[in-house]
Amino acid sequence: MKVYIIMGWLLLITFAFDIQLTFKNMSKLDLTKEFKQYYTAALVPELVTIEKGLFVTITGKGDPNGPMFSEVTAALYAVAYGIKFSSKQKGRDFTVSKLEGFWWVNVNTADPLQVSRDQWHYELAIRMPDDITRQQFSEAVLAAEKKKKSVFIRQVDLKHIEEGLSVQLMHIGPYSEEPVSLKKMEEFMLQQGLRMNGRHHEIYLSDFRKTAPEKLKTILRHPVSK
Repeated sequence: MKVYIIMGWLLLITFAFDIQLTFKNMSKLDLTKEFKQYYTAALVPELVTIEKGLFVTITGKGDPNGPMFSEVTAALYAVAYGIKFSSKQKGRDFTVSKLEGFWWVNVNTADPLQVSRDQWHYELAIRMPDDITRQQFSEAVLAAEKKKKSVFIRQVDLKHIEEGLSVQLMHIGPYSEEPVSLKKMEEFMLQQGLRMNGRHHEIYLSDFRKTAPEKLKTILRHPVSK
């Protein structure tokens, strides 16, 4: 009788161990922790090297406060969550990462902030795990299109982005006060003999819907060259 009881306990222990291994293998990948250097910045300008990463992206033009910007953003998230869902089914779940924006204007001016907002160009991006395949991305696009019926879904792309040498800082406060931080970055670049070599980049670490404006955290980044 004792033998059967012992065998029963051994089976239960083995079963529990198997479940523990399963949950361990199913743990979510947090890209903000996996690529900590990418998602952190100092409160003062600093020089960093940004590695290549895989992103879902979508491009657009116009005022970020306009309705089209919201629709474009929603399309990007729809595909990102579609990829997450399919990855979870395969046992490789991950947390959908922070929204990012690359901004530029096609008007020759010393101060792009003086350009009308309807002339702003942008590429929104969300980082993906490095093992996401083109097939998995395509399947997520089709699934998102069936659910959302958005004309912007097919404009989402999967691509690698590498900025290399960059100047960055952590901006804390409303988006409207970013020019103060940008001025600090420009002064740092001048002191270091650097010039911009790419698009202005922002990483939105805070959810503006849930965070007070004075507490918003945004990484501001400029690719540079000497």
